[in-house]
Amino acid sequence: MTQDPTPNHLTTLESHIRSEESRHPGATGAFSWILAAMTLAAKIIAGKIRRARIDDVLGPVGSSNVSGDEQQKLDVIANETLIRTLGDRAGVAILASEENEQPIILQTKEDQPYCVLFDPLDGSANLDVCVSVGTIFSILRHDSTADSVEESLLQPGTAQVAAGYILYGSSCVFVLTTGHGVNLFVLDPSVGAFLLVERNLRLPESGKSYSINEAYRLQFPAAYVNYLDEAHGQGYSSRYIGTMVADIHRILLTGGVFIYPPTKEYPHGKLRLMYEANPMAMIVEQAGGKAFAGRRRILQIQPESLHQRTAVIMGSRDEVDRVLAHLDAQDTDSPAAAPP
Repeated sequence: MTQDPTPNHLTTLESHIRSEESRHPGATGAFSWILAAMTLAAKIIAGKIRRARIDDVLGPVGSSNVSGDEQQKLDVIANETLIRTLGDRAGVAILASEENEQPIILQTKEDQPYCVLFDPLDGSANLDVCVSVGTIFSILRHDSTADSVEESLLQPGTAQVAAGYILYGSSCVFVLTTGHGVNLFVLDPSVGAFLLVERNLRLPESGKSYSINEAYRLQFPAAYVNYLDEAHGQGYSSRYIGTMVADIHRILLTGGVFIYPPTKEYPHGKLRLMYEANPMAMIVEQAGGKAFAGRRRILQIQPESLHQRTAVIMGSRDEVDRVLAHLDAQDTDSPAAAPP
């Protein structure tokens, strides 16, 4: 058997992007430049996180973002880094961040075909105790015929051109899908490049573990409590990190289910549909898993506002089905998603 002359560990994210672009004769390079900007931002943010304690950029800034979450210093730094790296890239019409109330209009011309939405630093409250955090992003086509900027962005998850996340942990991991499977890259600090370590990542169909904040168990609808009781009885393991990127990354590799149910405080769920649920749902589905909000497929939800919240059930197909079976047995489940 002839050995592959370009093994995975010698393929960089940049070369992978260029290779994918070559398959589309009409490509302008704009999409590739956007992904290149994301890799640059990832390296900058990773460096800031490594030096966070030394540079005294841990802790809150004393204000909240539009969703009401207390902003951390590195939330602001990561947000500014993404805006600066993406802001001058050809092809980007609009930027939208979980940290900003309004989107940033860069270009409105028809030849600026993309919009980029992102959660700059998911799980930032974990930074003070040195727990993994991440960046989540989604790329949409710009609708220059829309009546407003917000209308151009309010597209269902099925319309996403690409989605990905960067996990800043023991290594810096970049996970990307452009709708043709999921690829995993790891930053090699010695060469300053993300190297392909797994092509066409597949999520195990089952896995006896669940990721949920059980501290809110008394606020969950009965169907979720019933699922937890079943999981306990069958010897499932509880694995909850508190950073969505880290929790989903573990499930992608080992199987299981991530659940963020409705609660009394957040009756429609807490996670943001556009900035967190949609991109993660695209990744999970492209890896062979399922992603639901209540009984509805997340990617089919028509968003009504940029900062809309949703419940989340995603992960291995068999495990998601177990949760859905309990929801189907209940008639009192809260609506899947609603504007804030």
